[in-house]
Amino acid sequence: MVVFAGDMNGHIGSSNVRYDGTHGGFGYGCRNTDGSRILEFADRLNLVICNTLFTKQEAKLVTYVAGPVKSTVDYIMVWQEDKAKVHNVKVISTEECVPKHRLLVMDTWFKATKSWNRKFEPRVHVWKLKKEKTCEEYRCIVGDKVEEAKWKGLGVNDHWQQMKGIMMETAVE
Repeated sequence: MVVFAGDMNGHIGSSNVRYDGTHGGFGYGCRNTDGSRILEFADRLNLVICNTLFTKQEAKLVTYVAGPVKSTVDYIMVWQEDKAKVHNVKVISTEECVPKHRLLVMDTWFKATKSWNRKFEPRVHVWKLKKEKTCEEYRCIVGDKVEEAKWKGLGVNDHWQQMKGIMMETAVE
C-alpha cells in the first residue's frame, strides 16, 4: 500500500461533484482552486482522498485551526484499489503536530500474504537432567548407544555429528 499524505494547502470541500471515485463526499467547507488541483491530481493518479470517506464531526475533520479560521488542508490519499484497507481517518484535535495543524491519523487493516508453514520441532527439555534419576537413565542410554556406534574410519566432524545425533535422539525420547 502506498500512502500519499501531507499539507496540500487546498480546500477540496464537502461536495464530490465530478470526482466520485476520488472524493468520498464527506469533506469540510467549500472547494477552492487549489482544492480543484488536488482533486484533479488524485483523479489522474487513481488516488482516493481518505479524509472524505467517513462521516465525522467537525472536530474530527478540521486539520488547521488559526483563531476563528478552521479548514481541512492536510490529506491522506491511497490507491483506489487499497480503499477497502482504510477503516478510519480522523483528526486528533488535542494534538498539534506542527503549529496550528492537528494530527491526522489513518487506521488500516492488512492481511498477511505470506504463510509461515514451519515444521514443529519439539524442544529438548534439558532442565529435566537436573533430576538425579533422569540424569542416570540418560547417561546409561547414551553410553549404550555410544558402545553400539561404529566409530572407526570417521573424521573429527563425523564423530561430532554422530555423538550429537546420539545425544539429541536420546534427549527427545
